[in-house]
Amino acid sequence: MTKVLSLGGSIVAPEGPDAAFISAFRDLVVEYLEGGVERRLIFVVGGGGPARQWQKAYRDVVGPEAADADADWVGVMATRLNAQLIKACLGHWCPQDVVIDPTAVELFMGRVMVAAGWKPGWSTDYDAVLLAERFDAKEVLNLSNIAKVYTADPKLDPAARPIDSISWNDFRAIVGEEWSPGKNLPFDPIATRKAAALGLKVVCAAGRDLGNLKAILAGQPFVGTTIGPQ
Repeated sequence: MTKVLSLGGSIVAPEGPDAAFISAFRDLVVEYLEGGVERRLIFVVGGGGPARQWQKAYRDVVGPEAADADADWVGVMATRLNAQLIKACLGHWCPQDVVIDPTAVELFMGRVMVAAGWKPGWSTDYDAVLLAERFDAKEVLNLSNIAKVYTADPKLDPAARPIDSISWNDFRAIVGEEWSPGKNLPFDPIATRKAAALGLKVVCAAGRDLGNLKAILAGQPFVGTTIGPQ
């Protein structure tokens, strides 16, 4: 049984790496894995605060000539540093190198695989969808700094309301069709298009709520938003 988790950089490294959270997260992961030899986890780690800081620095220096592709590459490198940290913290549970190209990985060694950003054009959400397709996972758990998807940005629209479940078509109307580096969305538009085509289910939930994460992994009632097949 393989589960894919898109692990938002905002929970691993809000500004810098959060050692206390990573330690508690690792303990939860180990407890889950020890519950059955058939359990395997794939983590795709985002860039978080460092990615946005480095991208801002690039745009501040270059100004109007800043290219989205170059900003994306800066963000990709931040995801790789975060992913390497998670891999190192998981020790023998994750024996293989951090996966960079989700289309090239052939074997799943050990019980945990850790992946990072691949190349410009999308976020690590898309890489998570590709790995779900490669290893026959039917669901992607998208962990970020929001507990649920809203009908609009609640910071901008006081009428925005949380959503328990939503179809892919309705979700695409919320996130749009275009990706831009550093864009803060519950699930990126490129990943959304691919997940919809595959018929995947995506669960969006607050990654720092480890009690809720434990419930999701156990198939128990949880707080979050389910996108796609119900």
